[in-house]
Amino acid sequence: MAKDADAVRACLNDGADPDTPGPDGLPLLCTAVGAFDHETADALTDGGADSCVVLPDGTTPLMRAVDLGSPALVGATLGRDPGLRITAAEKQRLLALARHWCETGEAEELRRRTGAPGPAARRPVQDDEYTDIEEVSLGGLTVRAGHRGVLTDLERAFGILSPVSELVARAVPDPGELHANWSSVSYALAFRKSPQAWSELAALRHHPDPVHRRLLAKVLWSRNFLANFHNRPDTAGDVEFLAAWALDEPDGEVLADVLDVYTDHDHPGQEAVAFRYAGHPDPRVRRQVPYCLMRTPMSEPAVTTLLALARDPDSRVRYVVAEVLAYPRELTPATRRNLLTLLRDPDADVRRRAAESLSGSHDRTAAVTEALAALLDEEDRILRLEAAYGLAVRDDPRTDEAYERVGPLGPGFEDDHRVSAHWHYRHRNRAGGT
Repeated sequence: MAKDADAVRACLNDGADPDTPGPDGLPLLCTAVGAFDHETADALTDGGADSCVVLPDGTTPLMRAVDLGSPALVGATLGRDPGLRITAAEKQRLLALARHWCETGEAEELRRRTGAPGPAARRPVQDDEYTDIEEVSLGGLTVRAGHRGVLTDLERAFGILSPVSELVARAVPDPGELHANWSSVSYALAFRKSPQAWSELAALRHHPDPVHRRLLAKVLWSRNFLANFHNRPDTAGDVEFLAAWALDEPDGEVLADVLDVYTDHDHPGQEAVAFRYAGHPDPRVRRQVPYCLMRTPMSEPAVTTLLALARDPDSRVRYVVAEVLAYPRELTPATRRNLLTLLRDPDADVRRRAAESLSGSHDRTAAVTEALAALLDEEDRILRLEAAYGLAVRDDPRTDEAYERVGPLGPGFEDDHRVSAHWHYRHRNRAGGT
């Protein structure tokens, strides 16, 4: 009832029955589902709750989750091995319900069920940690507008391969990178590697609507993520495809997405791409350029380009430069000088990123050490912590005082490497180290 998933897991670990009935006599999984509480639903199903138990009204907890239109909630309630565990008849019932919502539309279906006139109320909400969704309310009922994502997730769980064109049509109405429907479709398409499926996906590169091209870039990002997650870097064909696409994509937003995936790989053409787009009018593109230059060693033209971007009018470009300048960690006089300049940037995020790059670098010059020590006068506590860390790893005698000046950090910093560096500093020096 309190939506405390950790407490639920603790009860389950202590032997509580995952199908315990709630005050209404229904399994507590129904309580979690009705509250859009995907974390508790996940805890219960992971603990053995039966998401397919038939309830007095003929529904099941899983069917209720599908009805509510939250991909996160459905994913949590599906449980393990749904393709094997759920009967064929139940699969068809779930799929039919999701399709009905997709074809009717959330507002219209709520109007049909409640008889309420007028427009539905809509508000953006977070579906899970990584995705957003729209909540739709009318006549006292509330659902989430994620039924296209729910249908896509169910099909993937049940091994159903809908046409690529149908999946694309489900995604394009919600082109937000974090939208739950967009995310479900791009993830499902990332698994489609047959020649026919890839041919249809690759054709999106030349689609006149940039939303379709953005979807393709997201699919390629998801494919790369899955390959890295499963330690199967089998995306060589994708890299060459991205390399060619990066040279002729006309839309700035799409190009930024393409470069975001492309720079996650190592490819000899990236430096030329960086030179091509260092002056691009869209700052989203320029923010990707520094990542094209992360090579060891950096060529002289690459360093020149990077240093020019350190003065970019867009603060996020300067932020990325502050990150890349410290790669590798051996700083040259030019990169040191520019990082010290970025340490005085008017944007707080840029200063923090520059401080992080300097403190973690192998540079032990007095200029860097003193610049870090000067940060202890900053109001920003994270800047002071970064300064203390930089002094600690350099065995500077001001380290103890520096950590005192950081002040209390509160919860969330227990395992922070910058905090533990203080302990290592004291251990080294007690042991007679430098």
